[in-house]
Amino acid sequence: MNTSIIRAGGQNYVHPLDRVSPYLLLVLTTLFWGANFNVARAVSEHIPPLGLSFWRWAIAFLILLPFVIKPMRCHWQDARKHWLLVLALAAFGVAAFNSLVYLGLQTTSATNGTVMQSFSPIVILLLATLVLGEKTTKLQGLGIFISLLGVMSILSRGNIEILSQLDFRAGDLYVLCAVLVWAIYTVLLRKLPAELKGLPILGYTVLLGALFILPFYALETANGRPMPVSTISIVSVLFVALFPSVLSFLFWNHATHRLGANRTGQFAHLVPTFGILIAITVMGEKLQGFHFLGITLVVSGLVLTNLKYSNGRTSQ
Repeated sequence: MNTSIIRAGGQNYVHPLDRVSPYLLLVLTTLFWGANFNVARAVSEHIPPLGLSFWRWAIAFLILLPFVIKPMRCHWQDARKHWLLVLALAAFGVAAFNSLVYLGLQTTSATNGTVMQSFSPIVILLLATLVLGEKTTKLQGLGIFISLLGVMSILSRGNIEILSQLDFRAGDLYVLCAVLVWAIYTVLLRKLPAELKGLPILGYTVLLGALFILPFYALETANGRPMPVSTISIVSVLFVALFPSVLSFLFWNHATHRLGANRTGQFAHLVPTFGILIAITVMGEKLQGFHFLGITLVVSGLVLTNLKYSNGRTSQ
């Protein structure tokens, strides 16, 4: 286990999350994200997507403020030094990813959304190869191809005519774009310097991410979809602000630094596991044949990308 030593105010201290298993942090994170898909789908007719996205992060920042304000001040010079990376993490990980998911869930099911999310480890692997120079084996290439077939099964809903006509649901395409955005975010986290990890980067990305969403939220409101003030909207915003936002991002970022982008990325396939369980037991959604086919192909591809090969190294 890697112990993270963070410098703040001239003193060294061990990050509290170093005392918790990174694997437990990732399981909790994926559980919260699986629930996030279902909440967003359940309130899609009542709450506009960009309104939910903006208020999620605005409230999340207010919750975080007492904890992040001092670390943000202490590391202001570090944030300025790496300003482009900080802006990119906020734009991809907070603003774009969540807004695209909520837009997608306006017209696709929570089950589709969570299954599509399981493709993100494959995209992370591809980007890690292109951006970080990590090598990809032939076995990993085969796994990527098989997982891609699984995604196409979900996009086409098991109908080959949809593939030939490129007649995909807009919601599915939004979620697929969100998967790409999240993969970029996860890989970029590898480039984050140690002094910004944890609370400093969480504070900066949540604040900047909310500001990035604000003009799009204002445009959505101007186009006739204002954010309602009701029990449903308040409870929904508070839930997604605390669990899939504050806690999940803190857990995911910390685990990524301890385990690496590729190993952390593999836990993303737990999101559809939890998401589908919640969708079936709470929302009454049903799995169809193309869901089973897609899940089987995506998981098979993930297994292949992580099998040991001849020289004893694992493909991580």
